[in-house]
Amino acid sequence: MFYYLFTWLHKAFSLPGAGVFQYISFRAAMAVIASLLISMVLGKRIINFIRNKQIGETVRDLGLAGEKQKAGTPTMGGLIILAAIIIPTLLFAKLHNVYIILMLVSTIWLGLLGFLDDYIKVFKKNKEGLQGRFKIIGQIGIGLIVGTTLYFNSEVTIKERVVSNASQDWAIGQEVSKEQQMLKIPKYQAAATKCLKTTIPFLKHNEFDYNSLISWVCNDCSKWGWIIFIPIVIIIVTAVSNGANLTDGMDGLATGTSAIIGTTLGILAYVSGNTVFADYLNIMYIPNSGELVVFIAAFVGACIGFLWYNSYPAQVFMGDTGSLALGGIIAVFAIAIRKELLIPILCGVFLVENLSVVLQVFVFKIRKRKHGLDYAKTHRLFLMAPLHHHYHKTGLHESKIVSRFWIVGIMLAVLTIVTLKLR
Repeated sequence: MFYYLFTWLHKAFSLPGAGVFQYISFRAAMAVIASLLISMVLGKRIINFIRNKQIGETVRDLGLAGEKQKAGTPTMGGLIILAAIIIPTLLFAKLHNVYIILMLVSTIWLGLLGFLDDYIKVFKKNKEGLQGRFKIIGQIGIGLIVGTTLYFNSEVTIKERVVSNASQDWAIGQEVSKEQQMLKIPKYQAAATKCLKTTIPFLKHNEFDYNSLISWVCNDCSKWGWIIFIPIVIIIVTAVSNGANLTDGMDGLATGTSAIIGTTLGILAYVSGNTVFADYLNIMYIPNSGELVVFIAAFVGACIGFLWYNSYPAQVFMGDTGSLALGGIIAVFAIAIRKELLIPILCGVFLVENLSVVLQVFVFKIRKRKHGLDYAKTHRLFLMAPLHHHYHKTGLHESKIVSRFWIVGIMLAVLTIVTLKLR
């Protein structure tokens, strides 16, 4: 909104300073500041409103230290995060950008899905909340929208790398001057192209085309690439969204981890949307994706601002309203900048939390079948799943577990960025 206003003021009246809104870096910085202020100032009012309405967390007795003290803590605080993401994005981003529209739709969609779950738990007094199959249907729905948009929308393109004439001469052994040698730099095509290429980490020629998964069937089958691409998008969105939801079990754990992941995604989006950095790092250039930096800046600011109230001991819980949205945003964002194959590394904390639950159930069923129910109950793989509760059961304090998970998250984020050059 401000982008359009100040662009008009700059062009119509040459207003001093108005042109600064053309810069993504400036608008991203303003989005961070705005999201921090919204989450901290508006957050307090929302918490008081929730507390006055007696919208508190119902805590089951799981035998964990400090769990009983959390009973009655205001929940549905994800509304703070959603407001702190959406409002700055509307103020500072280019709203006609297809990627921004897609991120806003995903945020609102998954936020409403999580809100419905929290509403059933809190107001309908149903501890199970929204039935699992309806959650999955909702996640499949947004995955379908995202996959369809990214495949069929004409504005979702990349620019292929080409080699300059000087570089071609060099390659075939012709003599070139030092000045020409200096021009041996990969360039990008003038025209953007539609394709389903994505980035593969750790490989030198690090681009993979989803169309190749079906093009072998027949000569003309590459046009049916969406049959492969869209289901993959649905699986990624569902998995990461549920991973964030499972991670949200300790004060500040999901929020801090998401902030770390969001910062990394912001760096990846910036270099992918900038021809100079994309050229230097030998990665695909994605036109118009740089605008996503403004959105992810608001996302990071919202997470950090929410930590003001969500850090131990938490004054508010985000509930599924926040956790489902956080995971979904991360997944959609990674797919949009074609870095989804980095998710297992970058979102390693979410992945391990997911796997710990799956392995716990799998091992329990195997041992129950072989040795009986009593043996299976006393010989679980983890003391409790998800994984953070396992460490809690061992006697570690909640804040120490959260801090160590953050450290692991930072290490994974650094490794993710390093993959840009480590091939």
